[in-house]
Amino acid sequence: MNGLTIHDVHALSQVSVESLIEKMLLLEQADCPVLHHFSEGIYIREVRFPAGIAVVGHLQKHVHMNVFIQGVVEMLNPDGTTTTLSAPMTFVGQPGRKIGHVLEDVIWQNIYPNPDNEQDIEVLEARWLDQTPCFDEFKRLQVNDYPKMLEDLEVSAEQVWAESNNEDDLIPFPPGPWNRLAVRASPIHGKGLFAEANIAVGELFCPARIQGKRTPAGRYTNHSGTPNAVPVKVFGNDIGWVALRDIHGRRGGFNGEEITVDYREVRKIA
Repeated sequence: MNGLTIHDVHALSQVSVESLIEKMLLLEQADCPVLHHFSEGIYIREVRFPAGIAVVGHLQKHVHMNVFIQGVVEMLNPDGTTTTLSAPMTFVGQPGRKIGHVLEDVIWQNIYPNPDNEQDIEVLEARWLDQTPCFDEFKRLQVNDYPKMLEDLEVSAEQVWAESNNEDDLIPFPPGPWNRLAVRASPIHGKGLFAEANIAVGELFCPARIQGKRTPAGRYTNHSGTPNAVPVKVFGNDIGWVALRDIHGRRGGFNGEEITVDYREVRKIA
């Protein structure tokens, strides 16, 4: 359960759900894919949880249908007792939040009416789910840390923009296994570097600077306060990215994770 027992979860939830989520966000986050399905007038949000983890769901705003397709989960009740649910089962879910311990791999679907056939996920999640402030802050950290990074480095946004957009020193990747990377539009800023295939923790997975020239990694990798890669010196003064954790590549029709580094660390070794 990532270091938390069901009793730990209950104790933290009694202080506040915010306290529980803040504690859990400090732990390693499990791989929990979310799939989105659409049909005329219906939106299905499918979540998958691996066995052995504690799960705190977003707060459901409205009554909706639940289809528990696969798995076994020990659900935490408000009084600290637990109820074990085993798939398959279908039931009407009430507004509120589900907290549980996954005993066997779970596939769970929330089924929502979607009369306007909306397919913007952010709009739909805002309509049906309420995320706690600390979770929102966790998601925004990689963007909100940018001003603090500029302050720490004593540089302006204009300076960083000018440096990053100067392509006089830009070179392509040299021969090597860099086809696992792609440049795409980024939700952080402009364009970013994305994993096309899985990258293992500790792997030196791409060059960013070679003999003073920037590769696409050095040009397009965006800043984050919670990066998944770190810069290291290789072959003298060249710089490459090393994965701080496993980075997921493309899965089905979904793009892989965006590669991020902390620009402070890049400046230290550049």
